[in-house]
Amino acid sequence: MDIEDLDTFVAVADAGGISTAARRLGVSKSIVSRRLFRIEAELGTQLLARTTRGAALTEAGLTFRDHAARASAEIDTARESIRPTGGLRGRLRVAMPLSIGPTHFAPALAEMAHRHPHLHIQSCYSDRFVDLIAEGFDCALRVGYLADSNLIAKRIVTIHGTLVASPDYIKTHGSPQTPDEIAAHEALMQGTEAWQFLDGDAVVTVQPQGRFKADNALALAAASAAGLGIAFLPDCITHGYVASGALVPIMTHYPPPPAGAFVVRPPGLHPARKIRVLIDTLVDHCGRNPAIWGLTGQERKGTKP
Repeated sequence: MDIEDLDTFVAVADAGGISTAARRLGVSKSIVSRRLFRIEAELGTQLLARTTRGAALTEAGLTFRDHAARASAEIDTARESIRPTGGLRGRLRVAMPLSIGPTHFAPALAEMAHRHPHLHIQSCYSDRFVDLIAEGFDCALRVGYLADSNLIAKRIVTIHGTLVASPDYIKTHGSPQTPDEIAAHEALMQGTEAWQFLDGDAVVTVQPQGRFKADNALALAAASAAGLGIAFLPDCITHGYVASGALVPIMTHYPPPPAGAFVVRPPGLHPARKIRVLIDTLVDHCGRNPAIWGLTGQERKGTKP
């Protein structure tokens, strides 16, 4: 039984349909269908019941899916054990944030593709948190403060944030001097998040309020530059605005705790070599390009004495 056929069956089972699996695998629906036919012919039983909404696993398919996934994982592990170096092969499917993925991380993916011409890389850019297992991703890059989960995370780079507002907003409304004063200001947010600031060694948490929300940090930066309110954003988003004077750092005596960019992957004892290579490539790329994170090499100021 071909390992590629097994991988395809697992992809269809997890995606819930041939069309979705074909997009994730980067092949045509006809190829996926042929591979499924070969597996069912080999086993002499039906694994998938085709429906108008996709494909549902039969009882035999449910049983076989777990065996197929384990077999594929074992083959990948065996390949890496006898070929721990050299060019990567297969497919790497990674989710990245839309706000900074295309500008800050995509060049590292291109570099990885140049180094490994037999590796197929599929990247998906969205600011929502994807379900790695259900949506068939090998890993994802997430920015900010990681919530507790069963995912395994590796920090790529430390990211600093700043509270900012436009000169026009400050002229009209003033700017908060302490975290307690944020409640009196129009906050630009992604949802109902809390904002955290450092008061010496203590962390102060506030619940901002505002009428303008967006699920994209670039949109919030633009809204803040337009004078709609104050925004709590990473320096890699705002440093261009700050350099031009369109945004001004405010309440700098209470800096936010450092956040980060992380590669997260499903739980497992050993990450696939392609994920380890991705992490190394991203770490190297971020280290060689500090300016894209809003870092100048100077000591960050603003800590309250």
